[in-house]
Amino acid sequence: AGKCFAPTEGVAMKTYAMKASEAKRDWYVVDAEGKTLGRLATQIATLLRGKHKPEFTPHIDMGDFVVVVNAGKVKVTGNKLDDKKYYRHSMYPGGFKSVTLREQLTRHPERVITAAVKGMLPKNRMSHHLMGKLKVYASANHPHKAQQPKAWKA
Repeated sequence: AGKCFAPTEGVAMKTYAMKASEAKRDWYVVDAEGKTLGRLATQIATLLRGKHKPEFTPHIDMGDFVVVVNAGKVKVTGNKLDDKKYYRHSMYPGGFKSVTLREQLTRHPERVITAAVKGMLPKNRMSHHLMGKLKVYASANHPHKAQQPKAWKA
């Protein structure tokens, strides 16, 4: 029997672990006009978590700020405009309410993208912090010009 050896024998391998203070956060503008809701939400969730960066560390918030404009012009496929429903409860007896996607897009289009992105983030304490970095606007105007956000090609 021969001697078994690893090719990295005698070499110390080190894994870099990012610290929260070293995280560099950028600002991105995402135009939702004509984009499919679910595909857009996955890209936004990736930006919020920082998974697009080579130094991604799962337990640290190192993601970027995301400004979504034209949220009311997002598109969906199939019959989702009438079949997909959003539910809420007022916590009073008989206070269960449901709204279709079509109604939600006309009344509060920001909530459609917010709900889709929130469902794609991890279900832990960090998700609330990550959602604070998401800014969604129904029109093309946003008050974050001072941060000089870069356009993100979705």
